[in-house]
Amino acid sequence: MLYDLFSYLDKLDFPGAGIFQYISFRSAMALILSLILSTVTGKKMIRLLQKYQIGESVRDLGLEGQMQKKGTPTMGGVIIVNAILLPVLLLARLSDIYIILMIITTVWLGTLGFIDDYIKVIRKNKDGISGKIKIIAQVGLGLIVGLTIYLSPNVVMRENVEIDRSEGKSEIVYSSAVKSTQTTIPFFKNNNFDYRSLAGFMPKYRTAATWIIFVLFTIFIVTAVSNGANLTDGLDGLAAGSSAIIGVALGILAYVSSHLEYAAYLNIMYIPGAGELSIFASAFIGACVGFLWYNAFPAEVFMGDTGSLTIGGIIAVFAILIHKEFLLPILCGVFLAESLSVMVQVTYFKYTRKKTGVGKRIFKMTPLHHHFQKAGNVGMDALIRYPIAPVPESKLVVRFWLIGIILAVLTIATLKMR
Repeated sequence: MLYDLFSYLDKLDFPGAGIFQYISFRSAMALILSLILSTVTGKKMIRLLQKYQIGESVRDLGLEGQMQKKGTPTMGGVIIVNAILLPVLLLARLSDIYIILMIITTVWLGTLGFIDDYIKVIRKNKDGISGKIKIIAQVGLGLIVGLTIYLSPNVVMRENVEIDRSEGKSEIVYSSAVKSTQTTIPFFKNNNFDYRSLAGFMPKYRTAATWIIFVLFTIFIVTAVSNGANLTDGLDGLAAGSSAIIGVALGILAYVSSHLEYAAYLNIMYIPGAGELSIFASAFIGACVGFLWYNAFPAEVFMGDTGSLTIGGIIAVFAILIHKEFLLPILCGVFLAESLSVMVQVTYFKYTRKKTGVGKRIFKMTPLHHHFQKAGNVGMDALIRYPIAPVPESKLVVRFWLIGIILAVLTIATLKMR
């Protein structure tokens, strides 16, 4: 909105109006505004949740400090969603297809999470939305994103097709703007992977098969990352802090991918128009960091599914739009570890129960962060009992943040580690 206003004023030679043409300025403003919104509105939202007794119900799982969380206001993800949307609506170029898709993602998953929290907290149904409906909604979002990327003429890229070594100089040469199913993969010198290579079994319909495969991958990534963020939201500040770190890395990747000189220097594909995503990333970072004002240990509010599903979906769709989705296993390593710990635990428990009649565990408890919270008593049947003494929650969260920072730096470094 403000972008269009100041663009009009710039045409009238209004002093200073041209500053809104700079993505760096609007990104900084989005970060500041989202921080202010999340911190200022956060207190009012907490009071509102307390007024209507919208608090967390807690089962006693034998974790240190767990029962103290009972009654803490939840559904605080509304704070994050609002602090993202308002700066983006004010400062981003709303005609940009990438911004449109990110707004749809935020509203779509924010609504899904809100309904889930409403059923759990207000209607006192601890199961919330059925898993089937939740998956259908996530698949629906994946379809919207994948098909829009396929059908929209504004979603294009310029591929780094060769290196011109004429006159003793090395220079990246880009193709013209094209629709492409290429994506970046880490560590390899020729670091573009094309989904087309997976469609060789249908030579006559290879183009159609390629896009079908791409859409299926999009659906899987959106579902996996949003659920991974949901599992990570179990300690005060863990999901919000980890997501802010991921947001910084994604913002940097979006900026360099939309800048021809930086893209050429890093030998990565150039994506025209993706620079607007830097503004969304800034709002996302500010919203998550601002939410930590109230969510850091000891938490005054929890984000609930309204927040965790939304931030996971945002990260997934953002990475897909800048063709960096294969970097997510590194960048979202904390989310991945949390998800894998649950899958491995359940699989091993069912296997041992079928073989021996008694189910055994690998971890003391999952998701993974609960493993470190639980005391490793000698009589426990878990294969991994270290650490014996439970790690304090505040220390555990900071350690996960540090791991997230390392993974974020490694993700960006992979662009040159080839």
